[in-house]
Amino acid sequence: MNFIERILDVLDASPHKPLVTEVDGTTLLPTVGPELARLVREARAALRGRGVRPGDRVALIGANSTLWVAADLAILAEGGVTVPIYPHQAADAQRIILEDSEPRLIVCEDERTAQAGGGAPAATVHLRDLYGHGEQITDRAAPRDVDDVVSIIYTSGISGEPKGVRQTLGNLDYALPVVTDAIEAIVADVEGDHRIFHYLPFCFAGSRLMLWLSLCRGHSIYLATHVDALFDEMATARPHYLLAVPAFLERLKARLERDLAERPRGLQLLWRRGMSAWRNRAQGKLTFFDKATLPLAQRLVFDGVRRRLGPALTCLISSSAPLGADTQRWFEMIGVPVYQAYGLTETTGIVSLDKAGRIEPGRVGHPVHGCEVRVDPDTSELLVRGPNVFAGYWRKPDDTAAAFSDGGWFHTGDRVERDDSGSLRIIGRAKNLLVAASGYNIAPEPLERKLVETIAGVQHAVVVGHGRPYLTAIVSGDARREDVDRGVKRINEALPHYSRVKKFYITDEPFTPDNGMLTHNRKLRRDAIEAIYDKAIEAMYA
Repeated sequence: MNFIERILDVLDASPHKPLVTEVDGTTLLPTVGPELARLVREARAALRGRGVRPGDRVALIGANSTLWVAADLAILAEGGVTVPIYPHQAADAQRIILEDSEPRLIVCEDERTAQAGGGAPAATVHLRDLYGHGEQITDRAAPRDVDDVVSIIYTSGISGEPKGVRQTLGNLDYALPVVTDAIEAIVADVEGDHRIFHYLPFCFAGSRLMLWLSLCRGHSIYLATHVDALFDEMATARPHYLLAVPAFLERLKARLERDLAERPRGLQLLWRRGMSAWRNRAQGKLTFFDKATLPLAQRLVFDGVRRRLGPALTCLISSSAPLGADTQRWFEMIGVPVYQAYGLTETTGIVSLDKAGRIEPGRVGHPVHGCEVRVDPDTSELLVRGPNVFAGYWRKPDDTAAAFSDGGWFHTGDRVERDDSGSLRIIGRAKNLLVAASGYNIAPEPLERKLVETIAGVQHAVVVGHGRPYLTAIVSGDARREDVDRGVKRINEALPHYSRVKKFYITDEPFTPDNGMLTHNRKLRRDAIEAIYDKAIEAMYA
């Protein structure tokens, strides 16, 4: 039984259990198994009636919702290939994805996306129009082979142009049970139904993996509906755990610290002394005063901060970009362990995950069972091989060939350090692709070219932001600040929020091979430039 068949069986076997619940502020909108199954059957009929056949690609554009989940399952059950597209994708990128994937049908949730897809060579239907027409398909899911592609997820390459990652049935049938077993070992103390809060868009590989593993096991997944109210909706959902990116955890930490700043001064003092005592204990330097302070701080402050995250929260899982060790330790201090995972779209969202009870701050865990890893001795690049590795880029054979070396090893582009136990630590990028703290992949070169080409006086530009909450830029030349400010704003207007430059630093020092900031063929030495302007960069993130 493959994962699609498994999910459909679980829907019918959960008559009274909400499997998907939308969280609208303080209101819960639950959907039980049979109701979700009915929506899937209706959507299957609508898709089939619009000519969708096994192997056809269907673009699905919309925010996370119960109807989105049902449409995705319907596409898969009909033997189709889901092409999930970020609803706030830049118009040019969306056009490229639609032209490249050539979907039989575009399913979207609002008029804006419908208009954006209007020029594509495919029919367009509103998401809600898949339902309520009375017709249902009750057939079993269409048969598939393990090598059949079930989804094409587009990710940014070094050039900035989206590339379609082909995920097969075999990829998912391997990854889902492996990740599920690893997570359930982490949350072994949770009895009965698991409540999972979820806000990451389903167009991301790891996000959809979390959805499917929840449905496969019959757990309850709670979907956030307002990005500006995530903290409150999380409290409403009362989850046992959730998947997050570092940027969310940083905001969560800042929110809790702001709340604490409004408490009585005595509690604030105890908080500061408790943190100091906790750090001293971690370093093996616990003093007599620390021994007296720590239990008091734990009982009167730390536990209260943890309860703000909900009474049932067992842990957090961080992925998409490395989480800072200090932030990871902060959550550990208040009693909420953060397990780090690492994976790419090309590896079905998973390569490694911290093991239960074996968190090492600043590291991204051990490779999951069945996934082989190797570290290139010359470049320190992480190479991956296994049933989680994708089938290649859609219609890009040259890019596919370039992504693999002899023996089927996939080049991740990440430089790592591996200790004797096999635990991994991300130390940088072998390629220039930036992975922001939000989890988005951003190619810096196209943005840097725009800065140089459109702003008078800018000779070179370096975009910074790997693992950071937003992008910044170092620009060299004799450009005036007002020109740079105006040019950056103009460039940002045409970009999605995650690839906009928020701050910049101007230097009149030229970038040359002689000062080590350019190679002899005049390419940017990014590491050297970032090291030279380290203080300026840190000031932009202060």
